[in-house]
Amino acid sequence: MADHTVSPESTGSNGAAVAFPASYAAQLATDVTDSDGRAHVVERFREQGIRLPTFAELADPSLIDPDIDSALADVDPDFADPLNLFRVHWFNDRAGGRTEVPEHVVLPSELTGTDAQVVVLFGNRFPMIGAHKVLAAYSCLAPRVVSGQFDPTRHRAVWPSTGNYARGGVAISRIMACRGVAVLPENMSRERFEWLARWVADPADVIRTPGSESNVKEIYDACAELSQDPENFILNQFSELSNHVGHYEVTGAALLEVFEHLCRGAPSGSELNLAAFVAASGSAGTLGAGDRLKDVHGSQIVAVEALECPTMLYNGYGEHNIQGIGDKHIPLIHNVMNTDVIVGVSDRATDGLGLVFNTEAGRDALREHLGAASWVLDELGHFGYSSICNTLAAARAANELGLGADDVVMTVATDGFEMYYSERERHLAERYSDSFDAGTARGIIEAHLAPDGRSADAPHTEVLSDRGRDRIFNLGYYTWVEQQGVPLDDFEARRDQAFWDSLRGLPRLWDEMINELNDEVAATFV
Repeated sequence: MADHTVSPESTGSNGAAVAFPASYAAQLATDVTDSDGRAHVVERFREQGIRLPTFAELADPSLIDPDIDSALADVDPDFADPLNLFRVHWFNDRAGGRTEVPEHVVLPSELTGTDAQVVVLFGNRFPMIGAHKVLAAYSCLAPRVVSGQFDPTRHRAVWPSTGNYARGGVAISRIMACRGVAVLPENMSRERFEWLARWVADPADVIRTPGSESNVKEIYDACAELSQDPENFILNQFSELSNHVGHYEVTGAALLEVFEHLCRGAPSGSELNLAAFVAASGSAGTLGAGDRLKDVHGSQIVAVEALECPTMLYNGYGEHNIQGIGDKHIPLIHNVMNTDVIVGVSDRATDGLGLVFNTEAGRDALREHLGAASWVLDELGHFGYSSICNTLAAARAANELGLGADDVVMTVATDGFEMYYSERERHLAERYSDSFDAGTARGIIEAHLAPDGRSADAPHTEVLSDRGRDRIFNLGYYTWVEQQGVPLDDFEARRDQAFWDSLRGLPRLWDEMINELNDEVAATFV
């Protein structure tokens, strides 16, 4: 075995070794910390024929062994097959094939109301769950597996979530031949629970907590109770820094590839500027990709939240239906001091546009009222509620920042509308008595896709000063220090960008450990 760092250290941007605060040391370990657990991993993976992809392979799938690529051609991307771990990246098409550039759309200005180029990467190309949260789940579990901390023969992986992360965790758990437990609010979409019922080993492994998107505290309380059993291993996406690291490394690379593709196709004499990256806070994992874009291009980072629960904007609270962006707290893995803009989006907009984008009457109204082309209408089914939220926020941020035609604002469509058909039917029945016509759709369009990009809730933005960043950072104290017991010094360490820089070397070290594990397993995959 190679000589990794004995203590949990990485290298910062200046190449110097950095030791992590004690409360983060276990999750960021770069050496085997439990030799018995790791031996059990090797045994289980050998029995099941499991090989782990490296972060480098997920960031650049052209590095994947050609034999694995060939074998993948015969594997359904929706099956619990170990080879599907090698599809946990942004370079898939809808059929599970490989693309040279991540699939994306550049939305026209008639839809966004801004001259800037709003670019959206499609998350429903990811395998098994049709959402990019499966990447977050892999990023959180893989380092724990290779260090031996997580023993698949003994532990149950517990995945606290407001939806897609729990599904991703259950999928990754099943592929790694261990038991996965989903903890999520009871009011999430019916499709999420139907998917979970098909994938969990035991119905008791789906734990429904009270409330909806905004009830993250109730999820934490359930996990605190579960943690009393030493066989339950909590993988909290809101505090697992590997969630941030995985998106920085993998999602960041995908976004950079799309931007380079756009630059190659730009008209002669035009020089594009990667001005901003936009993502709903949620666990804040995806925002880690923005840190990568800022490091490379100086892009601004825009964090988004539901206007009905404006925690970052107004220290507020409330409930909303933008499924996938649970809130009322500041995630531990949010690099707040590197965030530039906050945007609030109302669930009135996402609920309404979900109907417009996914009904015949709505698409007809888009065509007639905004002149939307057929190719645009064909893409709109790939936008779930949080995806619509991200896109609206990208347009509003572009206007707030005064961006122009050569400026690019990038975001992600976390999932498609496939997870929300039941929500569409509920909204139609409750709000429109099952009658939704072009006139109603036009009213929604005028309210939330105004021609100048300024809808009724568009003024709810804040370009952050240092004082604004400090205000939001300090809000996290109440969740993480008072409620969850993070030592104050460790909480404060995250205020300094040197802390986040120290995470950048982790994928390389984890990849060395992944390769060593794969060599020991030495299973035959093709």
